[in-house]
Amino acid sequence: MELLKTFAAHYNYFITIFLMISGLFIVIARGNLIKKLVGLSLFQTSVYLLYLTPAKILGGTAPIYEEGYKLYSNPLPHVLMLTAIVVGVATLSLGLALVVRIKEAYGTVEEDEIFAKDPEAE
Repeated sequence: MELLKTFAAHYNYFITIFLMISGLFIVIARGNLIKKLVGLSLFQTSVYLLYLTPAKILGGTAPIYEEGYKLYSNPLPHVLMLTAIVVGVATLSLGLALVVRIKEAYGTVEEDEIFAKDPEAE
């Protein structure tokens, strides 16, 4: 029963850890370049959650001084994650463009087949 209460109190962290491990596993275990990019995106999403989970303050308001409010929320983690999302989208689009170019050059997106066709790539 105590374990269930702990899980319910910190479920965001468990979801973050699950997404992080899943993304890392996909990047390491898969040979398909598209799947690797999906794994990287999944890992990136877990990092967003890792930063934003402790940044949310229940009952907190925007950091604008006003009578009646004593608890303020720090907007910096949210701003940083918005920037990280923009950088992540740009990185993903560049990765997809590179995969398209690799597909044109080698005719495949599988790592093993690319290494077999180009021994100098290793």
